[in-house]
Amino acid sequence: MTTPPIPRHQAVERHLRSRIASSRPGDTVESDSELAALFNVSRMTVRQATQRLVDEGVIYRVPGVGTFVAEPRVHRDIGRLRSFTEEMARRGAVAGSRILVAELRAGTADELAALHLAPGTKVTHVRRLRLADGRPVAIENVVLPMSCSAVLNEDLEHGSLHDALRALGEIPTSATGTLVAANAGDEDVQLLAVEPRAALLVEERLILNQDGRPLEKTQTRYAGDEFVFHVSLAR
Repeated sequence: MTTPPIPRHQAVERHLRSRIASSRPGDTVESDSELAALFNVSRMTVRQATQRLVDEGVIYRVPGVGTFVAEPRVHRDIGRLRSFTEEMARRGAVAGSRILVAELRAGTADELAALHLAPGTKVTHVRRLRLADGRPVAIENVVLPMSCSAVLNEDLEHGSLHDALRALGEIPTSATGTLVAANAGDEDVQLLAVEPRAALLVEERLILNQDGRPLEKTQTRYAGDEFVFHVSLAR
């Protein structure tokens, strides 16, 4: 079966992402007219691709001068349930972690209520410093039911927690959550290498499995100057 050709604006976008991956911040990329000639498409088609990258903060324009590679920041699509590892791969970054805590412990009242567990039940607790291309960008605190404790035997520094959960037959399927601003505390300053009281974004999520049961209660503290959250809205 013949694979259908990809849309032309996607071809332009892939070309630019490849260029950006091998470039440094401040390097120039082709102009819209150069890209239009290279791909034999209209400038409107080129603009559709380049504007997406501008909106993501991957490139920036200086009117009358040119288009340049931006300083890299980490992007997350807040409207999609993806793991940190999946999101980083999608953005062309390598995800990594430093394990801060990996244990079974007694659950707090809030954790047990969120996960629909009985009082006195133990939970699986994983706390990691999340890295993007080796840079510390987030502190992730995950609480799971004790039935998921086998994930503690996995390589959670280099591997995906969600992949480990899927291997157990627990598929992260949907989530609800909140995103609020906060100031960095002492531990945030130490782990994320940010200034005291620097702006952070704090995301709380409750993830459900394929059967609609609570699977994961997570708080993630993101370095505010490292992250851009994308939101798609429709009336």
